[in-house]
Amino acid sequence: MTDSTFRTVTLDTPLKRGDETITTVQVRKPGSGELRGLTLMALSQLDYAALETLLPRITTPMLTKADVARLDPADLMQLGGEVMDFLLPKAAKQAASLPA
Repeated sequence: MTDSTFRTVTLDTPLKRGDETITTVQVRKPGSGELRGLTLMALSQLDYAALETLLPRITTPMLTKADVARLDPADLMQLGGEVMDFLLPKAAKQAASLPA
């Protein structure tokens, strides 16, 4: 999708769930209610427990906590990076892209 509220992540190491193999995961920009029980600080630090709670709320196919536990660390970082990008204000993104 070209909508900026969705991102598709191709997993380096596909997840097996029963007979299903998950090779890509779509991540949706979380709404404020989906951040319930989490701190932005924990998410900004890519805290595992925070991602384990948030990812099932915003992924398609929906990743379970068990799926998150089985993710390759590189894939967890990719998904966490997309979450971080969604949470950054536009001004911060623009400032980061300006040449020094």
